[in-house]
Amino acid sequence: MEQSDLIRRVVEVLEQLGLEHMIVGSVASGVYGEPRFTYDIDIVIRPRHGQIAQLCAAFPEDEYYVSLEAATEAEVMQDQFNLIHPASGMKVDLLISRDTPWGREQMARRRREAVLGDRKAYLASPEDVIISKMMYYREGGSEKHLRDITGILMVSGEEVDRTYIERWTGELGLTEIWESILARLGER
Repeated sequence: MEQSDLIRRVVEVLEQLGLEHMIVGSVASGVYGEPRFTYDIDIVIRPRHGQIAQLCAAFPEDEYYVSLEAATEAEVMQDQFNLIHPASGMKVDLLISRDTPWGREQMARRRREAVLGDRKAYLASPEDVIISKMMYYREGGSEKHLRDITGILMVSGEEVDRTYIERWTGELGLTEIWESILARLGER
């Protein structure tokens, strides 16, 4: 199975279940910026009552690994759980949408974009991908997040709502990281 096949399969299941979702992370940043290979696929979901069990049941045990127990716990804790395709070693991180002002706004601003050529899927907006990448950078310090952000700003720069980013970087304590990214681009 190719990564694109796994994305297609997961998105189809999410849409069949009517489960609110959006692709985030490196897959989303590659759509808006410079693509790079990634081993996992990150998808934010906002399940309603009973949808977690339906989601887990949609992936047969002989082809996929997903723990209903871990998924249920992730839903309660607003955390994440994994869906793994053992034959290929590929993994989908399913992140439960946080019930915070930014989490709600992020889901409301998602966009339906072409992801796999002919296949459209919901993606986080480029601004929200940038904000998420700054949060991941703050947590782990990985330069790949900063490269993804600068790639988005270089490729989709004119389309990016910087006022929105500045509002949320201020509220989320990310202003210093945002300023350093702008300095990298020669904008400060």
